[in-house]
Amino acid sequence: MRRYSPAHVPRPRAHHLAVLTGFLVLAATGCGGGDGGGGGGDGGDLQQEATEVGALLDRIEQLPTSATTEQEFSQQLQQIRDQVQTAVQDVADADAPEELETERDSLSNRLRSLRTQLGRLQSIAESGDLEAAEAAIENLLAVVEIRQTIERIAPSDAAVLITGEHGTGKEVVATWLHALSERRSKPLVTMNAGGLAEGIAESELFGHVKGAFTDARFDRIGCFELADEGTLFLDEIANMPVRLQAKLLRVLQTGEVQRVGSSRLRFVNVRVLSATNADLPTEIGGGRFREDLLYRLNTVVIHLPPLRERLEDVDALAVHFLAHYAARYRKPITGFDESARRAMKSHRWPGNVRELGHAIERAVLMADPAASSISGSHLGLGTTRGSEPSAEALSLEEAERVFIEKVLARHNGDVRLAAQQLGMSRSALYRRLQQYGVTE
Repeated sequence: MRRYSPAHVPRPRAHHLAVLTGFLVLAATGCGGGDGGGGGGDGGDLQQEATEVGALLDRIEQLPTSATTEQEFSQQLQQIRDQVQTAVQDVADADAPEELETERDSLSNRLRSLRTQLGRLQSIAESGDLEAAEAAIENLLAVVEIRQTIERIAPSDAAVLITGEHGTGKEVVATWLHALSERRSKPLVTMNAGGLAEGIAESELFGHVKGAFTDARFDRIGCFELADEGTLFLDEIANMPVRLQAKLLRVLQTGEVQRVGSSRLRFVNVRVLSATNADLPTEIGGGRFREDLLYRLNTVVIHLPPLRERLEDVDALAVHFLAHYAARYRKPITGFDESARRAMKSHRWPGNVRELGHAIERAVLMADPAASSISGSHLGLGTTRGSEPSAEALSLEEAERVFIEKVLARHNGDVRLAAQQLGMSRSALYRRLQQYGVTE
């Protein structure tokens, strides 16, 4: 069995509590467990259960180094699975006041997801492929590490760069960081940094005064001023024009904003979060992104893995989306049949979590009004609908939409590269995406 070198031996984590339960949200809003007392309806039992689950994660983390043989690895994994099963019941029985019911449900759902992932690990271990089992453990803990990183840095004002393919949940992470910060009572303003022409983007970011340009009929506040004392999230930062990058860098250095057409400087206190699916070192090498701006944005980097690298999460995410959309559209759907589960497991999810959410929403809408479960045909995934329709069967708009989706997928959602291949400007491509309802 492969052993980790000392540099790669994972270290135990002391605070899985917040990672697993959402107690970090309660702590940030002043509703948490306070002095940590137990019993009496104050959530102490639930907090104790969460702490014990954290210890289980520590045991999983140490498996690659604590188990020296395949048999020992499998035995320890089975023991942890049994403890997780016990924890599921203990959480259900834990003493918790009404205001912590949401956290009880959250912990229960994560425990069930953990149990499913451990079952997958057990199957891999029993097959004798310990290399794959250890890789699966590393992937499981990577997701935990993301949650722990968010918990650790959210209260600070550090600039955070969120990377990952399109649809992996970068905006969700930005929202979470803001919600757990000291700025949570102030605005979270989101701007697509690459979705507008340069002149419009500058006005959108910094604002303008009346008469600054044609059609500037009144003063307008920009995103930086709107986000004053709060958080500004700049999505698709790699697509921002280079000239505008220089102006953004100055604001980040000085905290001073100058509206277009004005000589007055305005001081703003803003935490900046940014996101991209591009390879920024490559963009820097090509002269398309400023290296000094990167150093202002990447105090902390959070990378989100694509869904195809954590397929064990698909079931838990699908159940979450199903509950949400079934309630929204008032459908009595409570689960998935076997064909739907097969389709979801075999799909590669190039659109990641966003694609999964859209597939579940579409399935809920397409299901019969009285249906109690989703079938594979409702999902509309490639594995269940046979071969793609021929070009002759598509309208011109449908063919263009399909082609744009394929080019985007080929470039992992990078709008700049897709626009280059399609022979159009980024702003023109963004208009097409909006027109066809395509999510990049």
